[in-house]
Amino acid sequence: MRTKLVTLALLSALLVPPAMTQGAPKKVVTIEGITEYQLENGLQVLLFPDQSRPTVTVNLTIFVGSRHEGYGEAGMAHLLEHMLFKGTPTHPDVPKVLQDRGAQFNGTTWVDRTNYYETLPASDENLEFAIALEADRMVNSFIKAEDLASEMTVVRNEFERGENSPTRVLMQRMTAAAYEWHNYGRSTIGNRSDIERVPVPKLRSFYRRHYQPDNAMLVVAGKFDEKKALEMIQKHFGSIPRPDRQIDRTYTEEPAQDGERLVSLRRVGDVGLVGVAYHIPAGAHQEFAAVDVLSYILATEPAGRLYKSLVETKKAAAVYGFTFAWHDPGLLFVATEVRDASTLESVRDALLKEIESIGQDGVSEEEVDRVKTQILKARELAQSNTSRLAIGLSEWAGQGDWRLYFLYRDRIEKVTAEDVQHVAKKYLTRNNRTVGMFIPTQEAERVAIPLASNVSDMVKDYQGRKAVAQGEQIDPNPLAIEKRTTRLELPSGLKVALLPKKTRGEAVLVKVTLRYGKAETLKDKDAPCALLPKLMARGTKQFTYQQLSDELDKQSATLSSSGAGGVATFAVKTKRANLPRVLEILKQVLREPTLPATELEVMRREQLASLESVQSDPQYQASSRMSQILRPYPVGDVRRSTSVSESIELFQAVKLADIRNLYDNFLNGQHGEITVVGDFDATEVTQALNTLFDDWSRPEPYARMESLFFKVKGQHVTIKTPDKANATYYSGLNVAMSDDNPDYPAMLIGNFILGGGSLSSRLGNRVRQKDGLSYGIRSSFRASALDKTARFTIAAISNPENSPKVVAAVLEELELLLDKGITDEELARAKQGFLQSQQVARTSDGTIGTLLSQTLYTGRTMAYYAKRDKMIGELTKDQVMAALRKYLDPQKLVVVTAGDFK
Repeated sequence: MRTKLVTLALLSALLVPPAMTQGAPKKVVTIEGITEYQLENGLQVLLFPDQSRPTVTVNLTIFVGSRHEGYGEAGMAHLLEHMLFKGTPTHPDVPKVLQDRGAQFNGTTWVDRTNYYETLPASDENLEFAIALEADRMVNSFIKAEDLASEMTVVRNEFERGENSPTRVLMQRMTAAAYEWHNYGRSTIGNRSDIERVPVPKLRSFYRRHYQPDNAMLVVAGKFDEKKALEMIQKHFGSIPRPDRQIDRTYTEEPAQDGERLVSLRRVGDVGLVGVAYHIPAGAHQEFAAVDVLSYILATEPAGRLYKSLVETKKAAAVYGFTFAWHDPGLLFVATEVRDASTLESVRDALLKEIESIGQDGVSEEEVDRVKTQILKARELAQSNTSRLAIGLSEWAGQGDWRLYFLYRDRIEKVTAEDVQHVAKKYLTRNNRTVGMFIPTQEAERVAIPLASNVSDMVKDYQGRKAVAQGEQIDPNPLAIEKRTTRLELPSGLKVALLPKKTRGEAVLVKVTLRYGKAETLKDKDAPCALLPKLMARGTKQFTYQQLSDELDKQSATLSSSGAGGVATFAVKTKRANLPRVLEILKQVLREPTLPATELEVMRREQLASLESVQSDPQYQASSRMSQILRPYPVGDVRRSTSVSESIELFQAVKLADIRNLYDNFLNGQHGEITVVGDFDATEVTQALNTLFDDWSRPEPYARMESLFFKVKGQHVTIKTPDKANATYYSGLNVAMSDDNPDYPAMLIGNFILGGGSLSSRLGNRVRQKDGLSYGIRSSFRASALDKTARFTIAAISNPENSPKVVAAVLEELELLLDKGITDEELARAKQGFLQSQQVARTSDGTIGTLLSQTLYTGRTMAYYAKRDKMIGELTKDQVMAALRKYLDPQKLVVVTAGDFK
């Protein structure tokens, strides 16, 4: 057997000749800063330079998904995605080499495509590494029987995780009912039996057939030299010969539906669901834009037709809807959450009546304009992240051509109320729908769904528009960030950090954190603290909730808010030109909220539905119980982690007067932090902030709440969650340490080696890669900056039968680490991978804002992170092992497992 495997590896390595003489890549078209090239072997290449962020993203898309799978191949595309992380003769450990370079990486599979991507610090060396890796594993991956044996159980574990979600299961059942013949009716993750029984030769054949340059697209985005990138791509991908085979194209068309289809799902659960799906045109079809606008008009909050008719009238707790933009005709899907299962049928009737009345009654231009503004705003904000956009182009390419991304925008801008009524009348009909219900227990009306016209003809002369404004590069070194940051204190007492920089699309982020109250005065106010910031954003003296939402859309802005015991956080994202107006809106929210009673009731129902939906979820139950054991604060203390049942009682009991009292007597503009990162004028922003928080005080005093250290005995708690296909493992222990402890860097690296490095870690290699017990396992170590309290945790999911094996494997690996120690190679890889991952993280404006906010709160500067990184770089094996042995005692580990162990 070993001889055969060695032979296969050698043959695999010889699949690609070291070099072939081919012509230079042919330039095809440039659209708004993105240039397409094509290699002679058929590979499609997109280059998307962005000098504003010192990272580079390489994304390889293979045009194969569940749509292309045949009999007995269900889930094969997704299974192959996993197998391509198992290595090649040149790169035998893919996760390791990626992690060693601090890459953020992943792979995803969907109905029309599979993609692999990594984001690394920008350098010629890293770019060539990523290009070479993707070229290598595209054609030279092992696909070995022993790897399949372990990875099959991992994929099955991922399949079982999906089986825990009634929403996901109901959606799949409805999709399967809606498609009788087309593969879109089959789940991308696959069928359990196909996952378990797939023969290796058949998997290899599927791989060799589809993983070829004439069936792939490579995207390079970020900071790089285009000429060098093309040379690297030609060197590594250009040497791969065009295959002799002609790839099979799918040709199945779903027949017109000629009758309503009904699905009922009965499983253990707490919140009922009603859903409806309608067949709609493919994403490339000219009518899709109007259908997409229609889905927003139906389901958005708070303007959506269904939100107003079902949520605001208390018939349903929540509503959501979306469209599937696919290569072939897809679905428009709408669902509602219903807490009272006895009303499911009446909610279903009201849902269908509201949806299907649009074809007759139409929509207003105001509704259409509002939705178009929302869609275009979201696109505009997303463009500031080159890496995400590069990966997102895979979806459009899977539909037929990446240029559909721009064509869709143009079509959205042209949608009218008449267009929306037209598609509603055409597609939202009884005989074109599939209705589903999750129960915790006359004439043919065929609608022919048109196919997209020839996409090549559609886009061949498309020119696009002016490319989005580029940003500037910023050095992710902590001291360089600090040098560019201005720190000040407002007259009100709030601490401010300003980091102005040119950003892609002129984006700017503002984060406001307000602190109030004391542990004693906030006793029993957990629910009001959580709801206050969200209710503040639901109406002001000047704006209703709807008007506030509309005004933010007009300003291409988002406003999010959240709350916890004694902390209220507000985050804004917008463009430079709109920031002054957005800060005026924020002032309304902070200083003149109306705290409307009707919105409180809506929020209460949403919160209760959310809590009730996870009452039997093993992951939530295990995590919650772990927090309660490790942080046993007394009942009523806002630092305490409450159980699901306790939280339900708290949110049921909360009164508007409780929230008003919190706002009137506690919340103030004297204590907290503000960070502004992005494209803005520092003087203007400072003046606006002074005006915003001037003269805002409250009678209740503020005092920082300490994070207490608790000594907790080792124990194993088991939670039963009936009828759940997936089990959860959590373990942890408390450590008396703050993050300025000299041992903290050693603990960070020790944890990184054990399980913080995801796939390429001791736990990842053992529990997932070798034993195939868990789809995901990870450890973490976090310490407080101001108090001597830290927490070490490990989390994993598994099949319930395998839960005892996970418990044993984790304990064995932890004891082995403490007994035998680490190697020099492990330490070197961990230090490099950890530090480069931190560097990549600090290229994100959001991460920078969070770090600056933390330094304001703790009285530090970014010099803390520079010092920590330096200490990590100088760590020795002895220092790491001394810290691990000092603080981690397997006998004190608290273990919580939850699942259906029968």
